[in-house]
Amino acid sequence: MLMTTAAVQPAGAQTANMSFFVTSVGIGNGGNLGGLAGADNHCQTLAQAAGAGAKTWHAYLSTQAADGKPAVNARDRIGKGPWQNAKGVVIAKDVATLHGTNNINKETALTEKGEVVNGYGDKPNRHDMLTGSQPDGTAFSGTDDRTCKNWTSSMQGAAMLGHSDINGPATNPNVKSWNAAHPSRGPDGGCSQNDLKSTGGDGLFYCFAVN
Repeated sequence: MLMTTAAVQPAGAQTANMSFFVTSVGIGNGGNLGGLAGADNHCQTLAQAAGAGAKTWHAYLSTQAADGKPAVNARDRIGKGPWQNAKGVVIAKDVATLHGTNNINKETALTEKGEVVNGYGDKPNRHDMLTGSQPDGTAFSGTDDRTCKNWTSSMQGAAMLGHSDINGPATNPNVKSWNAAHPSRGPDGGCSQNDLKSTGGDGLFYCFAVN
C-alpha cells in the first residue's frame, strides 16, 4: 500500500500564527490572578514559551465597577479578530461572531501547546474557564461578585465561569455556554483553588492576541 506522510513543521512554526488559547496551567492561587495585569502577563508568558510571544496577549476577563473605577468588559480588551488556535483552526472571525455562533468546543479550545483540555466526563474535569462575564462579554452590574473581587481574591467571592467544552450536566441550563455557564462556589468562600477544582475547573482562562 502506498503511504503518504505530511510535512513535519519546525518546532514553534505551528503556534507562530496562534491568536487564541486556553491556559495550559493556571496561576495557582484560585481567583487571585493579580488583577487583569497579572492575568495578561500569564497569557503573555505562556505564549512566549510556545513561540507566539511577538503578539500582545490579553486574558478574556471582565472586571466590575469598584472603588470609583469603571467596569471593564472582556469583549473590549481582546482585539478585533479573527482568532485561531494552535492548530490553525479559526474559532471566531470577529467580536460579534465570538459572542454569537463561534467555533469554540472541546476540539478547538486548545492550550498554547495545542493540547485538548479535559472536559465533562474526563478525570480531572478542567473545563471551567474564569471569565467574570455575561454571555455577551460584558461585565456584571450590581453588588453580586462575579470576578473574585476583580481577580484579587483567593477565598471570598465568586467568579462567573464558562465551559470550554460546551458540555456538562443536563441540570445546568447554561451548560453549553463557553463564557457564562455558572458562578464558582465552595466551602472556602468560592474563589480558592480548591473551590475552583471542586466544580470542574483549575483556575484556567482564555487568552486572545489583540494584534
